Amino acid sequence: MVPEADFQSYYGRPIVRPPVWTHDIAIYLFTGGLAAGSAMVAAGGQATNDPVLRVAGRATAMGALGASAFFLIKDLGRPDRFHHMLRVAKPTSPMSMGTWLLSFFGGAAGLAAAAEVAPFLPDRGVLGLARKVLPPVGAAAGYGAALLAPGLATYTAVLFSDTAVPSWNAAYPDLPFMFAGSALASGAGVGLIAAPGRAMRRMAVAGAAVELAAGHRVEHGHGLLSEPYRKGRPGKLLRAARLLTAVGAVGAVVGHRSRVVSALAGASLLAGSVLTRFGVFEGGVESAKDPRYTVIPQREGLNKAGGVKVSGGPASPPSVPGGPASA
Repeated sequence: MVPEADFQSYYGRPIVRPPVWTHDIAIYLFTGGLAAGSAMVAAGGQATNDPVLRVAGRATAMGALGASAFFLIKDLGRPDRFHHMLRVAKPTSPMSMGTWLLSFFGGAAGLAAAAEVAPFLPDRGVLGLARKVLPPVGAAAGYGAALLAPGLATYTAVLFSDTAVPSWNAAYPDLPFMFAGSALASGAGVGLIAAPGRAMRRMAVAGAAVELAAGHRVEHGHGLLSEPYRKGRPGKLLRAARLLTAVGAVGAVVGHRSRVVSALAGASLLAGSVLTRFGVFEGGVESAKDPRYTVIPQREGLNKAGGVKVSGGPASPPSVPGGPASA
């Protein structure tokens, strides 16, 4: 009996080229999600006439958006590359759609944030006109930013899943939910720090539940390709993220009578969201470095699809009556 051959790659080198992205992109994932979650918090404060929540959400969304633009342009290398991506709109490209989403969201969030300074403008001339026009325009823009927020929070998950990186590609059904839950939890974290209330507690619990449920699927639901999310540095980051997210959700519930506990719960949710994005980022990078995460799932897929046992080398053609194999 000849032993079954193990997988091989040329000189043990990766078959899929690892992503060239730096940790700037991992930070961009977090700040984009934070901007989306904060915009939803601001819209909630606007709808319930809570000025503290509205101002905190709009200010955080604008600050996180500025950080997102900085880290994205830094990764692109030149600012004009961002401008060049706006010359076309390609619905089949997550990067193209994400660029347009970021641009429209930025305009809406910027108008909403500008409306907060309107009361401090002088009441004459052009600035006086802006003082009257900005509040209603900002209110509409705030709701517009909230409508765009789910797309902004999840397009990066679609972008990751659309690559050839094995563990990102395999997790395509779950990554958008994981990122959406993380964005919701981080926005609730801002709300718990600024103006804790029943709505923010419910938002924190909902976001944490979605993030933890989808994260469990990412880490355990895709066979071998879930392994990079559980091992090494990515595993440590995601375990810490789960703990911080769960502690934040519990703290949001039990700390309803304490501003200090609510603020600590909000900080825990924010920290958990940061570690979630770094863990997912590094898990995908690790899966691209190890050739077995590319070879073994592909061979298993070929075996299931064609009924031909594919082991160490190239697949052998099935035998044909009268051919060399039957002879």
